[in-house]
Amino acid sequence: MELKQAVIPAEVFGTRMLPAAKAVPKELLPVLDRPTIQYVVEEAAAAGADDVLLVTSRDKRSIEDHFDRSPELEQRLAEGGKDNLLASVNALAARVKVHSVRQPSQRGLGDAVNQARRHVGNEPFLCLLGDAVFSTPAKGAPLPSQQLVEAYREFGTSVIGVE
Repeated sequence: MELKQAVIPAEVFGTRMLPAAKAVPKELLPVLDRPTIQYVVEEAAAAGADDVLLVTSRDKRSIEDHFDRSPELEQRLAEGGKDNLLASVNALAARVKVHSVRQPSQRGLGDAVNQARRHVGNEPFLCLLGDAVFSTPAKGAPLPSQQLVEAYREFGTSVIGVE
């Protein structure tokens, strides 16, 4: 069975990141030139996922918006000759379909993953945390999500990676 789906819980308050995460979801805080969650979605895509479900809360709409198209912004950048500013988001959108579901109340990680049940059904899926970014491993070494997919293929059962 091929593993093509990823679930990314991004619903909690982010109290460990206060005061930076008071007005901006911690998953959107930048690391270099991209928001944290974009790195997470890129890692899922690198592991073979082409369908990503974000589990958010009502205060995290901006995360959903980050992966949505913005024709007005795209037009303005094109007119200014700055198409390259959205290049990484557009390239990712071409590889991965990003969906979202709301967790009605913050009841923990298990409940957040349970919100994905209807979307993923009985298919295998990667579960990545929306604020966990891993540095690029040594040349040729796989990222953690790729290691999990390889372990799943080898053992054919649920696999958990711990940081």
